[in-house]
Amino acid sequence: MKYTYKTLLCSGLLALAVGLGMTSCEDYLDKSPESTVSEEDAFKNFRNFQGFIEEIYNCIPDKEKCNYCTSWNWGDDELFNSMGDAHMTHQADLGNLRAWQSNGQCWLYRNPSNPASTDKFQHSLWPHSWYCIRKANVGLANLDKLVGTQEEKDLIAGQLYFFRAWWHFELMTFWGGLPYVDQVFDATQELNLPRLTYQECADKVAEDFRRAADLLPVDWDKTSAGKATEGKNQLRINKIMALGYLGKNYLWAGSPLMKNGAQLGGTQTYNYDENYCKKAAQAFGELLTLVESGQTQYALVEFNYSNIYDHEKAKGASNSYSDLFYTRRQNWLMPGSVEAIFRGPSADYNGSNWNMTKLWGPKVAGLVAHDKIIHLPTANLVEMYGMANGLPLDDPQSGFDKRHPFKNRDPRFYHDVVFDGFHYVLAEDKLSDAQKPYAYCELYTGADMRSADLGSRTGYFFQKLVPHTCNEGDKEYDWGSNLHTYLSYMRLADIYLMYAESCAAFGGSSAKSDNCTLTSLDAINKIRARCGAEEVHSSYIADSKKFMDEIRRERAVELSMEGFRFNDLQRWLLLTESPYTEKYSVEFDRVESADFYKNNDPAEAEVANYRHELIVKRIYGTKHYWFPLPDDDVYLYPEFGQNPGW
Repeated sequence: MKYTYKTLLCSGLLALAVGLGMTSCEDYLDKSPESTVSEEDAFKNFRNFQGFIEEIYNCIPDKEKCNYCTSWNWGDDELFNSMGDAHMTHQADLGNLRAWQSNGQCWLYRNPSNPASTDKFQHSLWPHSWYCIRKANVGLANLDKLVGTQEEKDLIAGQLYFFRAWWHFELMTFWGGLPYVDQVFDATQELNLPRLTYQECADKVAEDFRRAADLLPVDWDKTSAGKATEGKNQLRINKIMALGYLGKNYLWAGSPLMKNGAQLGGTQTYNYDENYCKKAAQAFGELLTLVESGQTQYALVEFNYSNIYDHEKAKGASNSYSDLFYTRRQNWLMPGSVEAIFRGPSADYNGSNWNMTKLWGPKVAGLVAHDKIIHLPTANLVEMYGMANGLPLDDPQSGFDKRHPFKNRDPRFYHDVVFDGFHYVLAEDKLSDAQKPYAYCELYTGADMRSADLGSRTGYFFQKLVPHTCNEGDKEYDWGSNLHTYLSYMRLADIYLMYAESCAAFGGSSAKSDNCTLTSLDAINKIRARCGAEEVHSSYIADSKKFMDEIRRERAVELSMEGFRFNDLQRWLLLTESPYTEKYSVEFDRVESADFYKNNDPAEAEVANYRHELIVKRIYGTKHYWFPLPDDDVYLYPEFGQNPGW
């Protein structure tokens, strides 16, 4: 798309342009005349104006594919093998949160970051946020130039309000309150916008999300303007996306960190701002009422498998839980199915295989190809997957047995987690002689597959986001499988869980918004019912703190490894507190013979000496609740101060 470079790049707060560099008006002079479009042409009709907005969609970072190997889980949920120490996950363990801007390997900052590029490696949050905020403001300032129907004007305005809010919100989740830029600055204006508090900034974000929700349709396919792209409008901003982020913005603003400030001790972890949480519940309630009454295109996907270990959906199932995270043999269909709400573009289909799909399994004997880096779930995370009866493992009534630790677990455990005895390579005949001994996972203490460099330091692998058949025998990552991965920013299950948390924060398990019939308890149970786990046990319902703990555990399981855990621990004021600063492995001795696993369900296996061992202990202070801002940007003007402690 072509646009007016001079208008976009020659002015603005923090040099609101590509990479936050001090782009000058001389850059405009380097452009050929045909690359410049006048404001009159750019904004004169719906088609042109929509073309102007399309670049903002293009800027949405792809968290899991913005580099060959990347990182997006920075809580207590993930470890890399030792070969991945340079990545942000390990740097966060060291307390080095400055690494977000220096290692160039995660979605927060990539260099170069080019808004017009179709290369997924050139899109990242910090530089693109300021550019897109500027662009949204330019568009809003030129709305009066659009000649079209009221529907077309509402669609254009709604998208611009949404994106101005969304980019601010994403910045706030990591860096706290910032200036809220809601006007177009010219090159002569002095930079002096102050940083707002988090809640002040959230109030402005909420205004824009509310405007967007009021202007936008539920489904573009049902609009006159959307008919031209009917069937291809799934990624376009709509009312449901705006309501979802309106609620999320309010819940974050009402969370303990934002109400009480960064502090140690964890004593304020249940102290929410009830006013903000009620507003969050109203927004989520409005959304869920539309969904529950069948007025939207969204629904929870099915969790119905004939073979859960191999992610084979049951006969008659119209979709599957796995479709949320990856698709295979579906002509490169974008993942997300009917549950994904907000996603960015993912046009480089086979880019998933370079190298996202090769970063989740054992590298011993080259069992999984390419880079020798592995995403590993911590034992902490796996322990949060409770029992099928709905109880957490440490509840005396749960039935958890350390001699049979993999038996009768939450059904999502068997979908997500690769544990000892798991049949990892189905096409064993395709393996080399050196690889064949590893077709079944050996994850007991002392096994080769437990090596720190090429195996699992934690005792587990993970296949929620990438199937275990991505290996050198099954070759699921080869072209013919059409394997396509994508990690949604927001999906419907998250809405139910955020609604449950918002309501519980001001009224406990029986609370609900006045525009939705679901209680907090109903919402969390809906997610558990989908996968076949039992409802929240009655012993956790009356006590508001115990019930909140169950909501938080449910978030950890349902949204595992999707990039939310760090921000959850942060906003709950638990980031600095034990056990959330610790990462553990599972250790045990095998009792069963190798033949047992070839003829039985590995979940039935008996083990001995089951225990956990500490791998990492983070040393965090209050400064770690917010990422440091880039020093070069902080020095631009006095009012744009650095975060405390950095």
